Amino acid sequence: MVTSQKYALITGATSGIGLELAKLFAKDQYNLIIVGRNEADLSAVAGQLANDSIDVIPMVRDLFNRDEVFSLYEEVKRRDIEVEILVNNAGQGVYGEFKNTDINRELNIIDLNVAALTILTKCFLQDMMLRNSGKILNLASIASKVPGPWQAVYHGTKAYVLSFSEAIREELKDYENITVTALMPGATDTDFFNKADMNDSKAVQDKDALSDPADVAKDGYEALMAGKDKVISGFKNKVQIAMSAITPDSTVAHLMNEQQKPVNHD
Repeated sequence: MVTSQKYALITGATSGIGLELAKLFAKDQYNLIIVGRNEADLSAVAGQLANDSIDVIPMVRDLFNRDEVFSLYEEVKRRDIEVEILVNNAGQGVYGEFKNTDINRELNIIDLNVAALTILTKCFLQDMMLRNSGKILNLASIASKVPGPWQAVYHGTKAYVLSFSEAIREELKDYENITVTALMPGATDTDFFNKADMNDSKAVQDKDALSDPADVAKDGYEALMAGKDKVISGFKNKVQIAMSAITPDSTVAHLMNEQQKPVNHD
C-alpha cells in the first residue's frame, strides 16, 4: 500500500544522473513521476524503483517539443498530484565546431536544455508559491562557468540554467520554504557523450577521470535538501572553476579548446 504523500518529478530519469537521483528520492520515500521519451525504458525503471510504500508514475514525453512539456504539467494537474520537488535533469549536447554543426539539432537542444526547463520551472513554481513549499533542482554544469569550444551551444545553455536559477532564487527569498538549487557536475560517466557524438573528444578519453553519476546525484541531492543555491560536484571540478575565475576568459576558452578538441585534430 502506498503510504507516502510526497511527490518528486524528475526529467531524464531513465539513466545517468537522473536515474541515480530517482533512486535517492525513492529511498527517502518520495513518490516519483519519471519522465523520458522511451516508454520501454521508463517502464523498466519504474519497475526497478517501485516498492510497497511509494508510487512510481512513468510519463512518456518528448521534452524537445514545447507542447509536450506543457502537456506534462497538465497531466500532473489532471491527476491532482502536488509536486513537492521538481528536478530538471534532462539535457543534451552536440559536439563539433559551430560552423559545421547542424543548426536544427542545436535549436532542439536549446528547446530541451532551456525552454523545457523554463516551462516546467514556471508551471510548478507557481503552484509552490501558492502553498509556500517546494524545491527545484536544475542541472547546470561546470560548463556554465566557462566558454566551450566544440560545445558552444551546450555551454551557452548551461550558462543560462545557472544564471536563471540564481536569479529566480533571489526573487523567491521572501518564500522561506521554497528553494532553487543548481547542480554543477563536470564530465560524468553517462550516455551524454554518445548522444552528443563526442567520443572522439580528448576530454572523454580517460574514462577513469569521469565522475560517477551516483556521486554527482548524491552531491545534488544533499545540496537540494539543505536548500543551497548551487553545488559544484567533485574536488577536481571545484579547483577547475576556482582557477578559471581568476584566468582571462580568452585563455580559458583556449584551454577548453585544447581539452575538448578531437584526439586526431591537429
